[in-house]
Amino acid sequence: MLLMGVDCGSTTIKAAIFDRDGATLAVASRNVRPICSKPGHVEQDMRELWGSAAAAMREAIAISGRAASAIACIGVTGHGDGLYLADRAGAPLGNGIMSVDSRGLEIVDGWRAANLMDRAEALTAQRPFPYAATTLLAWIKRRQPDRYRSIGHVMFCKDWVRYCLSGVFTTDPTEASTAFTNPHTQSYDPDILRLFDLAEIEAALPPIRSYAETIGVVTSEAATLTGLAPGTPVSGGLHDVTASAVGMGVLHPGILAVTAGTFSINEALSSILVVDPRWAARAGLKRGQWMNMAISPASSNNVDWFMRQAYRSELADAERLGGSIWPLLDSDLGSASMPDDPLFLPFLYGSPYEEPASASFLDLRSWHERAHMLRAVVEGAVFNHLTHALALASAFKLERAAISGGGSSSPRLAQLFADVLGLAVDIPEAKEVGALGAALAAGVGVGVYASLEDAAARVCRVTARYDCEPGRHSALRARYARYADIIEALRPVWGARRPGGRGQGAQL
Repeated sequence: MLLMGVDCGSTTIKAAIFDRDGATLAVASRNVRPICSKPGHVEQDMRELWGSAAAAMREAIAISGRAASAIACIGVTGHGDGLYLADRAGAPLGNGIMSVDSRGLEIVDGWRAANLMDRAEALTAQRPFPYAATTLLAWIKRRQPDRYRSIGHVMFCKDWVRYCLSGVFTTDPTEASTAFTNPHTQSYDPDILRLFDLAEIEAALPPIRSYAETIGVVTSEAATLTGLAPGTPVSGGLHDVTASAVGMGVLHPGILAVTAGTFSINEALSSILVVDPRWAARAGLKRGQWMNMAISPASSNNVDWFMRQAYRSELADAERLGGSIWPLLDSDLGSASMPDDPLFLPFLYGSPYEEPASASFLDLRSWHERAHMLRAVVEGAVFNHLTHALALASAFKLERAAISGGGSSSPRLAQLFADVLGLAVDIPEAKEVGALGAALAAGVGVGVYASLEDAAARVCRVTARYDCEPGRHSALRARYARYADIIEALRPVWGARRPGGRGQGAQL
């Protein structure tokens, strides 16, 4: 009996097949092609998204060498936030808007000027981001009124792929809570739509179904495209960062789940609702549980940028030879440090602050080399994770961390996370934790597992643990203190570039 998980990320779509013990039998991927037609606009052709997902599923089945009929169920996850719209006939209504889109800044600035942010936080347990579905809907209502009037179905990324598989429009509590649900009831709240002047789209919101519930089955048309067997159960699915937490076995409070990728994702489950501007309190894995997400678009994407600038020829050589550049990066990261090593503010794509922060090298001198700059960029990305972790730790007890994404790609990076966070860091055995989490949720729905706890006990294994080294922790926290001081000094400068001056960003 096999399970399939599909993870539609902001850079790659992956389809993975697992056995019931969690062994990965096959993985296939397709790159995401963002459409950037205007500054701040980052979109995706919805039909192309479905075609890429279908191709990845078909290839994964072929790689596995197993019959499609052996797949008991399919779980789908995808990048959170953003907005994917269909008309009343179910056809795409323009391109999907991805979670790295920033066109909504003007809407958020207007809401801030109108003193709406505190009311939004009180009603939804979060402040709207520029890439939130509510923000993007408000932008479309203002800028594209004909498109707004044509909305038949409001979806998130995974919801569209799941509709293409099953012909059923639904979402799940973890996705719905990114924009539209009351944190106490974890159900839709018309007052939220009225607050953002979006009452007209209430009927277009999809039914909320459990992550484990079978919401439909693979249609004959989808089976032809994907290679799946018609009638294969399709589950409700999960927001991608929650799916990643499930894939790492993070099901209860006390564990910091970290994903280092396009976004700096730091989350902790809680059995109490705590509202704070430094994180979004969204639906957890069951009623009466919340997933507290402290996030910003400032993590390993900065490292990717620096590699393209400073390691261009080495990257080209590695790609041509089919190898990896990580041995070279690991060697450079391990080079001798200096007392005056530079610092890097990792805000190329965004930050945790309401001010329009920018990236910078600090304390850079003529004698510093590429290796010192690389280490500064990597440290800066980890320091940004620490900013979020400290915020969460102010309200929730964190006993250890589990890391996926860039932070798990090398022992040196994993150790750096442990030393900066001051927590033991677990590295999951599974590499595709988002797809695994989606697959496990689907497995619960069809009875492969009795519960998520049962699934995690059977499947979620740790391949390595890195303990914090006290000496390194002390030195790195001293560097972090300077990093934090520099940010506080720059925030008024950044704020002066935005009408209305300084707002309330994440507090250290």
